[in-house]
Amino acid sequence: MQAWFAVALAPFLAQQPDPETRIVEYLRESIEQGRRIEVSDLVNDVFTSPEERATLDRLYDSFFRVPMFLVQYESGTGELPSLQQIAEQFAFNGPETADAILSLMAADPRLPAFFERDGSGEIVSLRVEPVLEHPQFGQAIERTLTGWVGRPMPTFATETFDGTPLTSADVQGAPHMVYVWFSNCPPCVRTGPLLVELYEEYGETDFEIVAANADRYLELPYDDRTRADYARELGIEFVLAHLTADMHDAFGGVSIFPTMFFVDREGTVVSHFVNFQEKEVLAQAIDATLD
Repeated sequence: MQAWFAVALAPFLAQQPDPETRIVEYLRESIEQGRRIEVSDLVNDVFTSPEERATLDRLYDSFFRVPMFLVQYESGTGELPSLQQIAEQFAFNGPETADAILSLMAADPRLPAFFERDGSGEIVSLRVEPVLEHPQFGQAIERTLTGWVGRPMPTFATETFDGTPLTSADVQGAPHMVYVWFSNCPPCVRTGPLLVELYEEYGETDFEIVAANADRYLELPYDDRTRADYARELGIEFVLAHLTADMHDAFGGVSIFPTMFFVDREGTVVSHFVNFQEKEVLAQAIDATLD
């Protein structure tokens, strides 16, 4: 492309919607009650660029994770998530994408009718039973809803940000917390600084934190440099590792970020939280691991 043409075209390209927006606009126009949208058709005939296909894969994956998130969120918080909170949990561009995904779910004949929404699109009621009974979600959701407190901590094997192997044996016998998060997740952004403060305040103890980042598992567009910059800016000194698929399954199929497991010296989970928690709540959980 000649330089003058590239310069002339730049303002036009800058105004074009990003892949997620293009896909969401197309899906909105294609939604019909009782009709499933075939992703293979979209990949083969509509969204053919690598960027579009990667975005479509991510949205397709979220389509099957949203029901688990909704059930786990209500179970863990006693509330229903907003469109904005759904968007934050799945790294969508905004609530418009969350609204489109829910509309697709409501129209798809493969899925049971398990939620109702008001005129603005917000979820106002949730029926857990149809989701639990559905073969696609039931077993996975049962794992997420099973009470963790009093159970042995799952074993895991992964690697730290610098590539060092890390297993559950490395924290065996020490009071610790496993913190599952992803980059730029708004509740995680609020939680991270609190953990830095608490890790410093409990420095006289042998309490440890293993922060398992889910960027790679969720196939989010964040690289090692982004994660390293974040750790440096916050002054993180605790262990930073990657969440693997096996680790994700071992911890019940985490659907809400952050999710936190507090473990005592005997390897028993003494506290389990999802979503943002105030510093005082986290401190009490740490104290419980030290008792």
